[in-house]
Amino acid sequence: MMNRLMKSIVLGALVVGALSASTARADVNVTVNPADPYLGYMNVFELPSNGGAFQWGSGWGTADLCAVFTGSNLRLSPNTIGDPNPYWYTPSGGPGSTGNKFMEGNMYVEPAGSLPGQLVTFSGDVISNTLAASHSATVFVKDFAPDFSSVVTAMIPVPASGSFSISLNTINDPARHVQYGFQIKGPCVWVTDLGPYGSVVVGPTQATPATPATWGRLKAQYK
Repeated sequence: MMNRLMKSIVLGALVVGALSASTARADVNVTVNPADPYLGYMNVFELPSNGGAFQWGSGWGTADLCAVFTGSNLRLSPNTIGDPNPYWYTPSGGPGSTGNKFMEGNMYVEPAGSLPGQLVTFSGDVISNTLAASHSATVFVKDFAPDFSSVVTAMIPVPASGSFSISLNTINDPARHVQYGFQIKGPCVWVTDLGPYGSVVVGPTQATPATPATWGRLKAQYK
């Protein structure tokens, strides 16, 4: 009887320990951090008035996305193209021209290891949001298939003010690509005309986020 009781106690302790480890591994909290390795990706479409068809997509430098850190705060503005070709602007590029393509600029972090099987929460604070109605800004966490053929997404609009937080339970497959960041959508704008279109400025939360070093320690501790 005593042996059975002791076995039950030991088994119960192991189960509690396993649950504690699982819980610790399941939550990864990240925020806006200029030290993180941000990447850029641009998708280009025809204007909705021209049918909205997808044109192409490619990696872009983050500065080309009109995404700039000042201290710990990130400013996101509508995307500009310096090429005056009518492909981009009507009748052609220059002050007062009209954007002829719909741009989807993504500013994001893709941590090494892709955070498989984690509850990833991305949060921050909105310092200001003066973005014009012609453009939209969203916060996202995305979980892409290894070949980028499909994606699971959690996405919310950047609020007018205050804090934001968005979470996604990622699929437990280390070959997948987990990303978190921001997206600005709308027609391209000639650079000298950006003022009236406004911008979004976001900063970190007050809570201390997980860092790539923290992710590594968590994986080493609970693998």
